[in-house]
Amino acid sequence: MEAAVEVRGLTRYFGELLAVDHVWFDVPRGSVFGFLGPNGAGKTTTLRMIYGVLRPDDGDAVVLGRSVRREPREVRRLLGVMPEDAGIYPRLTAEENLIYFGKLRGMEEGELRERVRDLLSRLGLEEKRHVLGDRLSRGMKVKLSFARAILHEPPVLLLDEPTAGVDVMSAREIRSMIRKYAEGGRTVVISTHNMWEVERLCDGVAVINRGKIVFSGEIGELQRLTGEREFEEVFVRLVRQEVIET
Repeated sequence: MEAAVEVRGLTRYFGELLAVDHVWFDVPRGSVFGFLGPNGAGKTTTLRMIYGVLRPDDGDAVVLGRSVRREPREVRRLLGVMPEDAGIYPRLTAEENLIYFGKLRGMEEGELRERVRDLLSRLGLEEKRHVLGDRLSRGMKVKLSFARAILHEPPVLLLDEPTAGVDVMSAREIRSMIRKYAEGGRTVVISTHNMWEVERLCDGVAVINRGKIVFSGEIGELQRLTGEREFEEVFVRLVRQEVIET
């Protein structure tokens, strides 16, 4: 299957610390793909290199044929990003945050306002549309950040912990929207440490531990290779063994 995202040896140091160590994996087009690992494994650093916030010390990432090293603006145009820290402007209201971002993306005024109304309603934020960003709860900020990522309907989404800090019903709605979003050939990458979410939502997975990829492929293949049926046990065994050869 054709890859939407090709990660080719991405490497990043922070001083003496090797945070991401020559990471390679492909994300098939039209899939929901999990990027799974313990806290501090290198997930967020890898995503930030893919969407151009961090420059890699080595390697490259290619998004729909565009190199992040050579064509960073083109790559950013193709992506919708939900960062780890939500990235909500504190002095803009929930509605203003989305309108501002949509205008930056060049969305037409009428289409933009209709899309904003729809997303605020679907995510249970309609009554909070006039509330300033710094007055929103953590869960509301997460939902608003997700709405911002999908606002302009980009072909590839990068979501960093998309359901962290939200209530059960909101998390369920976000997961449903993620699955629907991938229909029609669009691609979603979810960085998470939530094994339950990966097992139920994702078509494939790359597992990172201590800055290295220890598995990349379909979840069923990972279960077969480890000899475990319960995904939690699969993950624990994989991390302990460090690398599974496919």
